[in-house]
Order: sequence, then structure tokens, then C-alpha cells
Amino acid sequence: MAYSLLLPFLLYSLIFQSISVLAQNKSTIAIGDSFTAQTNNSQWLLSPSGDFAFGFLPLENTDVFLLSIWYAKISDKTVVWYANRDNPAPKGSKLELNANDGLVITSPNGDRLWNTEGLNAKVSSGVFNDTGNFVLKGGKLNSVWETFQSPSDTLLPSQILPKGEKLSSRLKETNFSTGRFELLLQNDGNLVMHSINLPSGYANENYYESGTVAIDTSSAGTQLVFDRSGYLYVLRENNDRFNVSEGVNKVSTTDFYLRATLTFDGVFTLYKHPKGSTESEGWTTVWSKPDNICNHVDNEGSGVCGYNSFCTLGDDKRPICQCPQRYVLVDPDDPYGSCKPDFIQGCAEDELSKTNDLYDFERLLHFSVQKEA
Repeated sequence: MAYSLLLPFLLYSLIFQSISVLAQNKSTIAIGDSFTAQTNNSQWLLSPSGDFAFGFLPLENTDVFLLSIWYAKISDKTVVWYANRDNPAPKGSKLELNANDGLVITSPNGDRLWNTEGLNAKVSSGVFNDTGNFVLKGGKLNSVWETFQSPSDTLLPSQILPKGEKLSSRLKETNFSTGRFELLLQNDGNLVMHSINLPSGYANENYYESGTVAIDTSSAGTQLVFDRSGYLYVLRENNDRFNVSEGVNKVSTTDFYLRATLTFDGVFTLYKHPKGSTESEGWTTVWSKPDNICNHVDNEGSGVCGYNSFCTLGDDKRPICQCPQRYVLVDPDDPYGSCKPDFIQGCAEDELSKTNDLYDFERLLHFSVQKEA
């Protein structure tokens, strides 16, 4: 008798657990579905393979959240797309799918914080693909908006960047606000990188150019393509390719996760991460552009490092900013910021010491020095 009662209970438990797992790992949403920003429940959707997650991520040491896509099987939750970068959502905010505006984020008091833009039809559903692309579908199940068409600072394999579109870096490694660098495929077909002055958004001179403009017999670039083999190239109008990642061997997407990110310090970098890796393994650089970001100094700005600092290149081709002797950082928490002297400057000091030399000179070889205007 006890056995006969136990068997239906076990079957019920297994069915309930299966339904619960499916609910937690869903990859599609319908009109009216919603999700709330809570620290203990960041994931809303999971791609069918489980490689990517979509939902709210809490920002470091804060009580606000960013709508994001990240690698779900990597412990550090590497973010590859994010939305409300300059207006993060407070705890308790709601993300909802509606027919007219697509995804909508509202604060706990009902204020609209963000919604998808550029919809060309009413939305019927949302689908999260194994490529890491979240797609809003129309009534005929055609795409009306995609995260791949609205990138932040990263491209994923099979993603393209058309003319007029750009990647925008984050402000710092852990600050997702709009940063100081852009990668843009211009309308003339030239792929460029430049810094921008904040908060005006004024674009400084390019420090990288692909040169894929229409000259003589060559055709202008039409799109930047990140193919599934890890190659990045500008596709020209005549179907020729300009390889951005020249000299790079094929990287297996079966064995590695790949991402091409415009870093907060202005370096466009292709990274790989072994799948099924241990905690000690992480992202490594496959290639990067430009070859030396330290050579970039704006006429109107400071370059990658702050004023009165100098820049050296690390082994990973990322910049290292340092203050000269007798100078210190203006903001000790910003190693890429400006430097200031730790001594008093002025003619009065010369008058106080008639015999001692107050100043000396030191040569810095092979450094890019950011002079204050």
C-alpha cells in the first residue's frame, strides 16, 4: 500500500522538477511576459545550448541593474551586449515585452527607463538564439529588431556591422556608461577608430583606418563581417575582402568562445576562451588593432592616458598609463586618468632657495607623453 502511494508521488515530483527546469531555462517569450531586477534572479532567458544568458545583471557594488547578454558557462559572466548603459535600472525595475514598443524597462514607480527603438512592425514574440542574438519577431515571425543590429561594444561570430553603425566602448572596465572610443564603418566604406570628447561627443581624428573607400578599381566597404571561423573582414561592393585580422590562423568555434570587443582603452581585440575550461583559464588575445594605441595623441584631447601622464604598451597590446616622477594621479581610483605635480609650482619657490637647484630633467625614451593643453 505504501509503495503504491509512493510511486505516484515520485512521478509527480519528477514531472514538477522537469517543468521547473524548463521554466527557468526558456529561450522564448510572449507578449505580456515580464521579468524583475533582483540580485538573486538575474537570468531571464537561456539560449538553447546554454552558452548565453539574457537578463538583468547587478552592477558592481551598486543596487542598480543593466539589461545584458553574457556567457552563461563562464564564471565571471563576461558581458557581450547591454542596453540601458547610461540609465541603469534600480532594484525592482520590470522588463516587459509588449506589441508596440518591444522590450520596455520601467522603474518601480512606473517611469519608463528604456525601450527598443527602430521597430518596423508590431512584435509577437522574442527568441534567444544560440549565436547570442536576441530577436523580436513580428506577426509573420520575421525579425523586427535584434541585439545583433544594435551592438554595444562587442561583436560575436556571425554578426555584421553595416555602414553607419558603430561599437562604443564602455567608460571603464566595470563602468558600462558611454566611453571615450568608437569603432565606426563610415558611409564611405572606411572602417575607422577614434576617440571622442565627453560629454560633447566630438569625434577626434582617426587613429585607425582600413582604407576601404572607393579608389580606382577597388570598391568601397559595405559591412564589417565577423565570420564563424574567427575572421573579421570588410566586405567590399565587388565582394572582395579586406582582412582586418590579417595573419591570424583559424580559431575553432567548436573548442573556443570568441568575441571581438572595443575595450574601454580603445583597442579592438579578438579574444578566445576555451569551452569547458577550468577556473584558472580565461580570455586570451588572438589579435588586436591598432598595433600601438600609445602612438595616438589627439590635438584636442589627451589620448588614451590622461594629461601629464605617459603611456607604455603591455604584452597584450593594451596601454599602461603612468605618472612621471614627482607626479601623482588626480583620481587615485583611475589609473588611466590625469596626473598632477606633488609639489608647489611657482616663482616664489625660486626666491626661497638661491643655492639649491629646484628642478631637473629626465629623458623618457619610447614613451608617448600626454601633455596638458
